[in-house]
Formats: sequence, C-alpha cells, structure tokens
Amino acid sequence: MTIRNIAIIAHVDHGKTTLVDELLKQSGAFRENQRVAERVMDSNELEIERGITILAKATSVVWNDVRINIVDTPGHADFGGEVERILSMVDGAIVLVDAAEGPMPQTKFVVGKALKVGLKPIVAVNKIDRPDARAQEVVNEVFDLFAALDADDEQLDFPILYGSGRDGWMNDDPEGPGDTGLAPLFDLVLRHVPEPAVGDGPFRMIGTILEANPYLGRIVTGRIESGTVRPNQAVKVMDRDGKPLEQGRISKILAFRGIERQPIEEGRAGDIVAIAGLTRGTVADTFCAPEVSEPLTAQPIDPPTVTMSFIVNDSPLAGTEGTKVTSRVIRDRLWKEAEGNVALKIEEAEDRDSFHVSGRGELQLAVLIETMRREGFELAVSRPRVVMKKGDGGVLLEPVEEVVIDVDDEHSGVVVQKLSARKAEMVELRPSGGDRVRLVFHAPTRGLIGYQSELLTDTRGTADMNRLFHGYQPYRGEIGGRVNGVLLANEAGESVAYALFNLEDRGPMIIDAGEKVYAGMIIGIHTRDNDLEVNVLKGKKLTNIRASGKDEAVKLTPPVRMSLEQALSWIQDDELVEVTPKSIRLRKLHLDTHERKRFEKTRTAAIAS
Repeated sequence: MTIRNIAIIAHVDHGKTTLVDELLKQSGAFRENQRVAERVMDSNELEIERGITILAKATSVVWNDVRINIVDTPGHADFGGEVERILSMVDGAIVLVDAAEGPMPQTKFVVGKALKVGLKPIVAVNKIDRPDARAQEVVNEVFDLFAALDADDEQLDFPILYGSGRDGWMNDDPEGPGDTGLAPLFDLVLRHVPEPAVGDGPFRMIGTILEANPYLGRIVTGRIESGTVRPNQAVKVMDRDGKPLEQGRISKILAFRGIERQPIEEGRAGDIVAIAGLTRGTVADTFCAPEVSEPLTAQPIDPPTVTMSFIVNDSPLAGTEGTKVTSRVIRDRLWKEAEGNVALKIEEAEDRDSFHVSGRGELQLAVLIETMRREGFELAVSRPRVVMKKGDGGVLLEPVEEVVIDVDDEHSGVVVQKLSARKAEMVELRPSGGDRVRLVFHAPTRGLIGYQSELLTDTRGTADMNRLFHGYQPYRGEIGGRVNGVLLANEAGESVAYALFNLEDRGPMIIDAGEKVYAGMIIGIHTRDNDLEVNVLKGKKLTNIRASGKDEAVKLTPPVRMSLEQALSWIQDDELVEVTPKSIRLRKLHLDTHERKRFEKTRTAAIAS
C-alpha cells in the first residue's frame, strides 16, 4: 500500500480539528453506529476545555487503497516546538484558512516553517458559509503571505479548495455544490502530495513525539527514513552530534490506524510509526540500526523567550490541599516535561528549592502549571520575565513580537495609545471589514505581559489579539508597570464578611468571606499606588445594648476572580502566585513585614547604584 504524509496547518479556531473529524468519518475510519466525541483529536483535558490544540497528534485514513497519515499541528505559536518537529515527518500540508479572517499570525508562523522545509501546500478556504466570507480576497492574502515567506514558484502555484469542515464538504468552486463531501480534498492530496522519499540502507528514524505509557514505557513516534523495523530488532540511539546514547531492542511497533494505534509486525520506510522498548532516546535523537554511524539532521528549534521561577510552596497553608509538594517531585516532573517538549528549558537554582523554566510564552508555561496542579502539585510561581541576550558590541537585546489586533474602529485609538506606552511600534493599519480595523505592531515581549485583560477591558471585549515571535532587537527602555498597590492580610485565620465590607472603600477584594488567609497574602487591590496591610479577621463587636434599627445583613461586592494567566501577568516582581489543586492565591515573596522592608531597601539601593 502506498503512503502519503500530510500536516494540517491553521490558526487557532479556524476549524482544523473539526476537519480531521470529518476526514476520519468520510474515509470509513469509524463504524456507522460508533459513538465518537466531537473534536476527537483533542484528547487532552485542557485541549477540550480551551478548544485549542496543544499537543501534535497523528492519525491515518485509507482512501482508494492509499494510506494517508495526517498530523494535527498546534495552531498557537507558544506550542511551536511541537510544530517544528512535526514538519520533518510529512511531505505536504493543507493550509486551512478562515474565509472571513484570512491568514493570521499563527498561520504565518507554521506556514513559514513548512515552506522552509520544502513542503508542497494545498490551500483550503474553510467556513465558506459564513455571512462575512470574502473568499477571493483571502486567497489573494494567502498568495501575498507565501510570497513574503520566500516560497518558490512550485509552492506559489498552489491548488485551492473551498468548503465547510463542519458540514463536511470541499470543492474547487466557492459557491458549491456542498454535496461532494471531502472526496475532492482526498483526491487532491493523492495527486499533489508526493510519496515519501526513502533512503537506501538500514533502519533510521528521527524521534518526533515522545510520550510515557504505563505498560510499554517510553514511546517515540517518528517517520522511518530508510530500511524496515521489526519487534525484537536491535537498535541504537544517537544524539544530534552523533554521540551514542544507548543500545536496546524494540519491544513493540505501533502504527496509526484511524484514531487508534495498533501493533504491527513490520514498519517500512516512509510510514509514521511509534516504537517502544528504549529508555533514554528522546525527541530529535536518531534511532537506527547498530551499523549506522551518522545521525539524521534534526530541525533547529527557536529559542525560548520567557522564563519563570517554579518555587517550592513555603506558605503557612503549604501541604493542606496538594499531595506533591517537595522539591524532589517537582524536579522530577519538570525534567519529565522537558524530555518531550524541546521548546522548554529547565535550570535548577543554587538553593535547589526553585527552578527556572523557560518557554515560548506565558500560555505555554500556564498550561504546564495548570497540568501540574491537576496532578496534585503545589508550588509558587513568579512573574514571567523575558530572556535577554547580548548582541554585537555588548548591546542588550530583547525579544520582540509581531502583534495583530482586530478591533472595532471606535476603540482603535485607545489600543494605539496603550501599546505606544508599552514601547510598541505600529507597522500597519488597514480596514478588515464590518467597521473593524487590523492593527499590526512590533512590541517588546515584556510590554505584552498582562496586556490581554487590559485590552479586553478597553475594547469592551470586542478585540482579538494574536502574537508571534518576530526576533531580537535592541532594548527599548523602561516600561511602566502596574499602577495599583495591594491590600495584604496582617495575620492568619479565616476572612470575615464584616471586615471585608468595611475595607471595600480601600479597593476591590480578590477573596470572599470564609477563605483562609495568612500574613503577607494579597487579599485585594489598593486604590492607591502603595501596599497596605489590613485586618480581614476583625468581627463586629457585640454589646448588650440593642440598636434602635435592626442590623442589616452585610452585602459584599463580588470579589475579582483572576484566572491563572491573569494572575501571572498581574503580579509584580516581589510577588508570587501560589498554585494548589484547589486554589490560586496571590502573595508577597517575603511574608514578613520587616523582611519586605529590608528587601525593598536593598532593591532601591541596587537601582540607585
């Protein structure tokens, strides 16, 4: 049976995973009466909740006696480490574009990588049934994007299909008909995407996706570049430099058949398979026959741009809600994550109770933290910091991102004003239809930390922001931070409604009555720029003298509840987010008042010098 290997590339929420659902259904991968979850490829709990693809996954369908291996790639640049590895496994790509929104920054990111490795693209304009669809303009925008990304003549001569992934049809005519199903797309893949090129010689494969299985141990997925592999075959693993890492035997070979992986007796060159039985081989390593001496070339990985400190939770409430609290279990979990995610970098601090975790963006790190808290971990996390570099002549360089904001015309002024204050440069402004404009900025990453929630407030929730790493540029100077101070609890206990009610004129609260607090924990946002210690345990004094009017029940204003991402971007450098399986609390780095004053004095002296 011949093989085709393709990736599906799209921006977040352009319908990529929904299209894969339909491809599986129409190719007969499911029984007619089989019950299948919506967005079947989004198997991870966080993917289902957020509606985004975080982990790359493979599946396969059979069409006209040809096996088509399909790889669903993440659409968000924060998970770009997945994308860079995946593209080395495939020979073609379906670029899925929304018929109204057109190509967006994340599309640009993945398409740029795909064109660079020589993939032949197929453009599919999705959601053609939207009332604001503008199919021809979107195709022109895609062509301009490919040209800007230095596509060659063959790549620029791309075939185009129009349709609706949700309704399960594609056609070469934007008007339809919509009863063709996805047969035109399947047929085009068979015609346009070449068969995988296979090399001569013994078995060789680059590890691309890594996962742990409780029964089979470490499972590594990749495309076989040459030769064949069978169970119990002796293999060795080399790193990118050709240094041998281990030798062993393959215990099991799994191939993708529909949405399930099934054991097979032989993996052949060109096919995408998963192998088990080795203990040290990881992503970007070469798995090969013992006689092979040269490793395969792995795709380079973009550097991480944001770093955070993961610290052992030392608050007075430590260990009351989670089961995994020690530095040893946190260290093991982070090393395990770094093994399968090449975009993460982990460094242990000198005190051995904290770890510096660097990644592509706040979202990638927030997803890691959310996954850990659901596994029972307790930890404290610092504010994200950008990774600076030294350029030629000792010039300080910082990461800059391309920011695309679609917003109603009436709110464009406040967006430009706020981003200018954050040292962003506007590079493009153009109408995007329906009284909306598209603003494109080059903004320093540190200026964007915490801006998402502010943008939604300024634009009444109508703005759509997308970010993409642009490059390192000279440092742009100081950026103003949060203008409000915080309200701090001055002792431990349970918050009292009466005390919170009397503190409401000091600023909005972020906790409710009856919550556990401790000295140094942040319980509210001060209306002024300084921090203020307050007593939230103070109850109403009772006397035997009755009041002439009946006491009214205390009615509290609902507290401001921050999500994990909002909390991480809102805190300052001297504050932490305490994350447990049940709670997200904000606190000062130093809980004791005197320690905080000493720390502030030392920091002020350091800045002055």
